Amino acid sequence: QVQLVQSGGGAVRAGDSLRLACVASGYTLGMAWFRHAPGRQREFVAFSSRSGGRLHYGEFVKGRFTISRDNAKNTVYLQMNSLEPEDTAPYYCAAEVNSDGARYDNALRYGYWGRGTQVTVSS
Repeated sequence: QVQLVQSGGGAVRAGDSLRLACVASGYTLGMAWFRHAPGRQREFVAFSSRSGGRLHYGEFVKGRFTISRDNAKNTVYLQMNSLEPEDTAPYYCAAEVNSDGARYDNALRYGYWGRGTQVTVSS
């Protein structure tokens, strides 16, 4: 089974940046980032196809975040700039097993999940 190990979270001030990383133990297809703050619905953040040729972002991102990947290292990244207090949440990376008809922003598409990395943004 594929294991996903996350890093790069932390506590920052509004306007600062963070870079999250997610290392997979093996081959992955599409990969995505979600966040799920307590008391709120899980939100889709970003998706990358395996090649990086197809990217999608959640509506709230508004150009502030960039997803990228290095398949030689089995790693996907999320560069987050201009962070806001509303971005505070645990962030989870996820890996496809197969699409099975679910869209990129649907959690049902993903068969493997990281344990989460906390991002805290103070005003």
